[in-house]
Amino acid sequence: MLKNWKKVYQSLRNKTWFRLVANRYVIVSVAFAFWMGFLDIHSCQVHREIDTEIAEIEESIEYYQTEIKRDEEALFQLQSQDEMLEKFAREQFLLRKPNEEIYLIEVKP
Repeated sequence: MLKNWKKVYQSLRNKTWFRLVANRYVIVSVAFAFWMGFLDIHSCQVHREIDTEIAEIEESIEYYQTEIKRDEEALFQLQSQDEMLEKFAREQFLLRKPNEEIYLIEVKP
């Protein structure tokens, strides 16, 4: 049985593809690439996850910046116009004038 393995090894050793694959530098390079690609803390998969997180955070930053601009415009309008301030107080806080009745109509979805 051992003689058969020796013959198989000798016949494989003479083939060029086996010499390339069995080269220790190739083996070490493939192992290193596998380690860096999948097993290491700085692997490609981790970088991909971090990139998607960064993209989501950048989208939320963009959203909040537009919301801040919208709120600043609304605040400027409320501070500059008394009619807008009264309208806002009536709609948001349900304030009313003396001797005035307010009816709330709720629409169920």
